[in-house]
Amino acid sequence: MKKVKKVFQATAAAALAMVMSVSLFGCSGDNNEPVLDEDGNTIVQVMVHVAQQSAEGMAYNRITDSFNASDTAKENKIRVRVRYSPRSNSATGYETELIAMMNQGTLPDIITFDAPNTWSYASSGILEDITDLISKETQNDFFEISKNTYEGKLYGLPIQESSAGIYYNKKIFRDAGLLNRVENMTADNAWTIAEFESICAELKDDCALPIDLQLYMANDETATYLLYPFILAQGGSFLSEDGMTATGYLNSAATIAAFQKIRNWVDSGYTSYDASDVGFYTGQYAMYLSSGWSIPEIRNQYTQQLGEDWGILPYPKGTRAASATGSWSFGMTTQCASREEAAIVLEWLVSTDSSVSITDATGMIPARESAIEQKNYTVGSPEYLLYDQLNKTGTTRPGTIAYPEFSSAFRGIINGLRNDSNASSIVSTQTTTLQNNLDRYER
Repeated sequence: MKKVKKVFQATAAAALAMVMSVSLFGCSGDNNEPVLDEDGNTIVQVMVHVAQQSAEGMAYNRITDSFNASDTAKENKIRVRVRYSPRSNSATGYETELIAMMNQGTLPDIITFDAPNTWSYASSGILEDITDLISKETQNDFFEISKNTYEGKLYGLPIQESSAGIYYNKKIFRDAGLLNRVENMTADNAWTIAEFESICAELKDDCALPIDLQLYMANDETATYLLYPFILAQGGSFLSEDGMTATGYLNSAATIAAFQKIRNWVDSGYTSYDASDVGFYTGQYAMYLSSGWSIPEIRNQYTQQLGEDWGILPYPKGTRAASATGSWSFGMTTQCASREEAAIVLEWLVSTDSSVSITDATGMIPARESAIEQKNYTVGSPEYLLYDQLNKTGTTRPGTIAYPEFSSAFRGIINGLRNDSNASSIVSTQTTTLQNNLDRYER
């Protein structure tokens, strides 16, 4: 099946403008030749999607510094340089910058990228096939590597694994007489959608808001990432297996009904588009849908408000159980001229020690089994719930070379439900738009 190497739509104008301002950070200089420093070391350039001063950025800084000081770097005459390019609030700035760099031929050797974009980036010529460049020992140690494959080839290595859940304030639940109904929940013993709704109804008089579902993040991938399991759990679907057909899937009766539920929860006062993004942290809201990244936020910034009186509950189940998964990865670009050196750096960036260091900073689950063994999560801890749920109900976002268009459609539905209570019409419109975009790809 022939695919078009397509620059993502809706960003072409921005990318063209950015081409004129891209700094001298190309992967290889003129004619795609390796870059050497004054000592003859091959420079491997890495671009990451976070700010250097962030906890994750500082973790990247530590592991690249450790590489540059290592015997591996000295023996192979490699130096790593890192560019920190934090995403914009809409999460499109980093992706637009990658497109601009690809067009100009100035992609760095290694980039971070969100795993659902693997198919899109591989088919459009951003990512290089690394199947034969990474040792089988490394490949076999990953918890789940299929999210970084496309047409049977490997295009990335996960930095960390992602799992989300429903954070809950034990004091609010205790005061409402509801703590005993949830405190022993596990991935094997999850609540149902009906039980979730019942508890939300009972919490309405005991707090400012029963749950913050982060509906206000509908301009960001966060909304797609956190909410798609609710649709799948209720029998909904998104795309055909080849990722090229939305009609009959995204607009199926079950999918429409699942999106309608979200609007019904708003109408019932269980959640709100106008929730405060710190409402749970400050003790106002009973529950908060979020990923592992909220664990260090709570422990480092909100101990005075929450202390240890909080926990994480699994996603509620419907006709099936589903939970969020898929996180950021490292990949080699097609414009990398130093492939063997870049492969050595890639393996270092996702090593067991690196994985532990990064996930200590982010609160996420390590992508490597050996790192999970080092973590040795305590049964009953928030981290263990996320890890156990990931093992048992983790379900990826749909694979498609048009993932940016799919995510835009999903977020368009969530945004549309803010002002329109009829999910059917909104889903129908977004499905038509998405299918038109899919049809623009050659098959």
